[in-house]
Amino acid sequence: MALLHDHDLAHAFDDAARTYDLLTGLNPGYRTDLLRSARRLQLPDEGAGLHVLDLGCGTGASTRALLQAAPQARITAVDASAGMLRRARAKPWPARVNFVHQTAEHLPAMQEGPFDAVFAAYLFRNVTHPDSVLASVRSRLRPGGRLVIHEYSLSGSTIHRALWTAVCQGVIIPMGTLSGDRALYRHLWRSVLAFDTAPAFADRLSRAGLTGVRTAPVAGWQTGITHTFLARNGSSAAATEQAV
Repeated sequence: MALLHDHDLAHAFDDAARTYDLLTGLNPGYRTDLLRSARRLQLPDEGAGLHVLDLGCGTGASTRALLQAAPQARITAVDASAGMLRRARAKPWPARVNFVHQTAEHLPAMQEGPFDAVFAAYLFRNVTHPDSVLASVRSRLRPGGRLVIHEYSLSGSTIHRALWTAVCQGVIIPMGTLSGDRALYRHLWRSVLAFDTAPAFADRLSRAGLTGVRTAPVAGWQTGITHTFLARNGSSAAATEQAV
């Protein structure tokens, strides 16, 4: 089965939106891992006066993590799926959170911004042209602004590839089949196998002009499968930062 792309992928997420929170809630550590990655933005003063972009916000789990990590920040949450955004908007949010229906590829056309920080969870594996999206992110991120990407990106070890396939074949795809969204969850399986390894994606970030690139593994069963990537937009100060 070929990977889903662009409009086909957005429509698949539209259809899956009704059960998405239930299925991700069954993933041990899903929300805790998002919060840990959001905190790695290390926004000062709980984000007071800062404008943060949540790119690929889905139903709002990453947005909630940002609110916990930076409770005073203004957040613009963007997603290409109208169905996922409807689920997100139906939840209670403070007035400083704004949801926008937009693709990552068309980020430069947005009225809002520039942003002091960008958080992107489970996004880059799903875009057709990641280098173009990285360029779009840099165009909307202030000089020196922080970027954190939380993504399924395998270590490169055959053990982790095999573990990912076993989890997908034994748990994720069967659950997706029960919910009527088998195509999306087969896409999830295959997209992770096809995506950059963690070292390759870190190199991609550096080639895009981002500085101080760091990679941190996610704990638990996802070690070697999910990573957090940290970088800055052109600030040499980030070169001394360490993942915590």
